[in-house]
Amino acid sequence: MKGRILLINPWIYDFAAYCEWSEPLGLLSIAAVLKENGYEVDLMDCLDRRHPGLPSVPREDAYGCGKFAKTLVETPSVLSHVRRRYGRYGLPVEVFQEELDRQPRPDAVLVTSGMTYWYPGPYEAISRVKARFPRVPVILGGIYATLCPEHAREGSGADHVVTGEGELKALHVVDELTGNRSNCTRHSDVLDSLPSPLHELRRNQGFVAIETSRGCPFHCTYCASSLLHPRGFRRRDPHRVADEIEHCARELGIRDFAFYDDALLVDPEHHVLVLLDEILRRGLDCRFHSPNGLHARYVDQALATKMHEVGFKTVRLGLETSSALEQRRTGAKISNRDFQRAVRYLQEAGFGAEQITGYVLMGLPGQSVEEVMDSVEFVHDCGALVQITTYSLIPGTKEWERAVSAGHIHAGADPLLHNDSIYPFSWCPAGLDDFKRAKASALSGNRILAPAT
Repeated sequence: MKGRILLINPWIYDFAAYCEWSEPLGLLSIAAVLKENGYEVDLMDCLDRRHPGLPSVPREDAYGCGKFAKTLVETPSVLSHVRRRYGRYGLPVEVFQEELDRQPRPDAVLVTSGMTYWYPGPYEAISRVKARFPRVPVILGGIYATLCPEHAREGSGADHVVTGEGELKALHVVDELTGNRSNCTRHSDVLDSLPSPLHELRRNQGFVAIETSRGCPFHCTYCASSLLHPRGFRRRDPHRVADEIEHCARELGIRDFAFYDDALLVDPEHHVLVLLDEILRRGLDCRFHSPNGLHARYVDQALATKMHEVGFKTVRLGLETSSALEQRRTGAKISNRDFQRAVRYLQEAGFGAEQITGYVLMGLPGQSVEEVMDSVEFVHDCGALVQITTYSLIPGTKEWERAVSAGHIHAGADPLLHNDSIYPFSWCPAGLDDFKRAKASALSGNRILAPAT
């Protein structure tokens, strides 16, 4: 054994947080690479909803989703104007500390990070690790570390900040810290050169997140995919993805799988259809979900039928807006005709209204509530449910540049102000009232289409 590495999935600090098949895929992928190269790996998961140390078992829906345990904490001063209760989501800190105190001394600690405005979670984890193991180096990676690297270097307390895809970078840093040398030539930009994420390292949550590709061929103005995956759009061999799903289903007892690709359906004949056929051939009794949103333009009759046959239960389509002008301006990934056709094919394949959802985005710089209301009405007229997502500022995107230019936010503002609970209401005159009106319209139409939801 080359050394022992402790990996930490930290808490979420926010006004709200919900577990929707979420899994620290990047961290589990790094764990698999480290293990393959001779390191012993352990995981401390602050977002483990089935941890025996939780004071109560969080409720779950039929597919394993539900709220995280919440502990109210003091609201940061920069957010004091928000009239909502701020909290730490996940394990009680006492439970985390007891588990940390039982850990043998590692050779290095890797901490991941999620949304930019969730950085208090990694900071808390790093602070506690430093107090417990003062001379053990800590490496911080993940989304926040990639999008706000200088902020992370200045304030996190980490010894090293890794940006972008972290498998090889983390391996190189760990090798340097431990004085080892791994054979990195077997790993490359080709995703199939990496082992599958080490899902078994995490306590069984009843579901697993799956990534069949990284990046996206589209360049939407509000999306960070190209920033997080600068090497471009790359895909895994669908047969290897099927191997991963089969392993989780047969060996780990997992039934629910959520695809977290940014572009799962691109070139379906050579990718997703091959994967679905392979799942059927292997006789896997699974349920599939698409929380990231699918590109509706690729949904045809054959694909919709295959998705229903293989066991898709939650089909979410990325519309964002029904305004043709805004569709073109933000990236031209979809048209209203694409969306209408996709919903019709899904309905004809056997999907009920309660299974099909269209994402509508609210809070883009300069966006009117009328545009949002029109989009909600359009999705309902197509026969699908609506989920309104409030826009979160992402540094480096074109919408970020628009927001900064419009004076909605300062370029060097605290990342806490990127929060989607804050930004959309900071520039819009009506703000929260507009959001409530749009959300009420969405919920009302949803109940008509699917009374049980």
